[in-house]
Amino acid sequence: MAKAQLTTKLGTRVTIEGTSDEVADLLARLEREAPPVHEAKPSRAKKVLASSANLISEFVETGFFAAPKELNAIRLALKEQGHFYPTTTLSPTLLRLVRKRQLRRIKENKRWVYVT
Repeated sequence: MAKAQLTTKLGTRVTIEGTSDEVADLLARLEREAPPVHEAKPSRAKKVLASSANLISEFVETGFFAAPKELNAIRLALKEQGHFYPTTTLSPTLLRLVRKRQLRRIKENKRWVYVT
């Protein structure tokens, strides 16, 4: 009687007993029907950028950027709604929205301001 022990990708330990043909057949079947490897979850940084971009896009739709706004004013407006983001997170988000042409960026008094 043949005996085989294996550990699955999920960490489950399996002991197989039977004739050598049965054990070989079962091992071959398990390898063919192995569950797909899970894809890596998006990093937290990507999730934060996506959610901050959605919030700022909502500001664009409501007319918040009708008058030029500095980065700190945008951060404070988000903070008032309960969303706390450092300026180092908001800056690349705003730049992406500028590249997508949802916002424009103008330099006033050596500082960037954002406007629709």
